[in-house]
Amino acid sequence: MNILFAAAEAHPLIKTGGLADVIGALPKALRQAGCDVRIILPKYKGISDTYKNAVRPVTVKRVAVGWRDQYCGVEELTLDRIRVYLIDNEYYFGRDGIYGYLDDGERFSFFNRAILDLLPELDFRPDILHCHDWHTAMVPLLLHSDYRHLPFYSDIRTVFTIHNLLYQGDFPYEVLTELLNLNGSYFTPEGVEYYGRLNFMKGGLTYSDHITTVSPTYAEEIQTEFYGYGLEGLLRKLGGQGRLTGIVNGIDTKSYNPAADNHIYTKYRTSLTKKKENKIGLQKELGLPVRPDVPLMAMVTRLVDMKGLDLVTRVLDEILYYDDIQFVLLGTGDEAFEHWFREAAGRYPLNMSAQLTFNEPLSRKIYAASDMYLMPSRFEPCGISQLLALRYGCIPIVRETGGLNDTVHAYNEATGKGNGFSFTNYNAHDMLHTIRRAVDFYRQPEHWSKLAQTAFAGDYSWDVSAQAYMNIYRSLTKTNGC
Repeated sequence: MNILFAAAEAHPLIKTGGLADVIGALPKALRQAGCDVRIILPKYKGISDTYKNAVRPVTVKRVAVGWRDQYCGVEELTLDRIRVYLIDNEYYFGRDGIYGYLDDGERFSFFNRAILDLLPELDFRPDILHCHDWHTAMVPLLLHSDYRHLPFYSDIRTVFTIHNLLYQGDFPYEVLTELLNLNGSYFTPEGVEYYGRLNFMKGGLTYSDHITTVSPTYAEEIQTEFYGYGLEGLLRKLGGQGRLTGIVNGIDTKSYNPAADNHIYTKYRTSLTKKKENKIGLQKELGLPVRPDVPLMAMVTRLVDMKGLDLVTRVLDEILYYDDIQFVLLGTGDEAFEHWFREAAGRYPLNMSAQLTFNEPLSRKIYAASDMYLMPSRFEPCGISQLLALRYGCIPIVRETGGLNDTVHAYNEATGKGNGFSFTNYNAHDMLHTIRRAVDFYRQPEHWSKLAQTAFAGDYSWDVSAQAYMNIYRSLTKTNGC
């Protein structure tokens, strides 16, 4: 079976969040199952020269964007035996960053049209076009409207994955007619109209053959008003039709492996003694007092509202003043949050370090060094960080939402079962109580050792989830295997 992943980012080429991790890892798991999986994404300015210098030219075409024909180059490279196609257009993608431009509607209209236009030029005809998030959500609609009648495209089926429903690709009506060249018949409540504007995400939901999202709990949550962001009615309809499936993410356990990770201070498998050596290394690097036995709690996160940072800002002073712990934060985001955490680190130089940057090697050091990982999200479709933390024996403290609810199970001291700590209500003092409960068990080595060994023993790979995706692909193509 041939599968083409269409996405806006993919690790290690370009990354802003968990979407890139999924696109970087899931194709490898599907390839192991025997499928031919390839990836197509824009060729951004921010892609490292190491990768740009490894590309091979494939073809050059003109792609219609409204009344204009825009240049479109196609290059390819191979990463971990996965072929990646890069869509080259300097005007649209030769910029700093990936998203957030006023003409994002035009940029990704070009990308969506280019994906379909270029398929006959490749030595690869996909059985499944697997599109991810709003950036590729118009592909299923364009396939339906402009390409399905052509023999090459007639049997191609589409899967669309929601990674975060909050970001929907909301644009003026003119993007539909003047840039995507689609007629107004699609601009209806049953189509892509959303409060008088074009909604890319709605296009992906409406016109794809099957919808997935990144955890079973999130698949249920987005059918409610609080989490559905205006699309809950459509999502309930899809759920009732059996066209919506929640599949929890995995991680690349080969890349994220404390026994082989060259970024961390001391490699280890299940040894808490060697893990403590990583704590000492991090304390030295960040200028914190070297105290191997102090509980070290960490966050590696985007500094945005959905991550529950308002809960943290309400009680962090209380934790750092009264509780004997250290706290490390790594991330960038909203200026107000960056300012608050910078100020807090200044108030508690012996207890806290705020690294307001994006630093992949440092994030791995933090997972390896920390005892606890705080993730009190307002909502979390799946979450990758809690899985990375568990892989490195760092115990998560999470709110019971989305994929956090599916992957982190509260520790039961009576049975020794569980791999973390959790709280239900979005409440700062519920979180504080849970943190203090975790710290109390940290100071009881017999309990903490059970928690850590459970974390080390978990299977966080993509293997099970890849099988779930394969079952969906097979149901759409009526085949028994790849």
